[in-house]
Amino acid sequence: MLCLVSIKVNAKEKILLFGDSIMAGYGLPAEYHLSTVLENDLTSEGYNFEVINGSVSGSTSANGLNRAEWSLSDSDISLIILCLGANDMLRGINPDETRTNLEKIIQIANKKKIKIILAGMLAPNSHGKIYKKKFDNVYPNLSEKYNLPLIPFLLKDVALKPDLNLNDGIHPNKKGTKIISNTIKSKILENI
Repeated sequence: MLCLVSIKVNAKEKILLFGDSIMAGYGLPAEYHLSTVLENDLTSEGYNFEVINGSVSGSTSANGLNRAEWSLSDSDISLIILCLGANDMLRGINPDETRTNLEKIIQIANKKKIKIILAGMLAPNSHGKIYKKKFDNVYPNLSEKYNLPLIPFLLKDVALKPDLNLNDGIHPNKKGTKIISNTIKSKILENI
């Protein structure tokens, strides 16, 4: 087990957003994609990071695992914001499978000495209380096991708020993306 005491990101290092449509900027013009907004937010705080959009709409944790080795092959990546699992949950995939896939991605990042911030999701009750409890525990359990900084719920203060989401009620609009960016930015700055 790798213990991460702090995240040190130098000015020329890269931050990789590694998730699904929520982090990819689904339905938004490029200037409102999370990677662009986060990079601008960090720049406004006096930091000079390149934020790379390595997210793919529709990705499950298994899809992420399939592309993790390649996506993390750039030697300049120093930090990954890992947020996969929402599509697993929407499809009712066993949370044990989600946990295993996320753990393997964490192990790949650790092997490459890439720091990780884990961003969690929460399941609704649509698959039942037992499923919800198992799924909701995936992220805090992995955070504890690997001593990773955790954003317990990436969509906190955005989910179920029509004025912060696109018409589909799932994906954040530009105002919702700004809130998510601030959440991630705060976690990054707490850990550098």
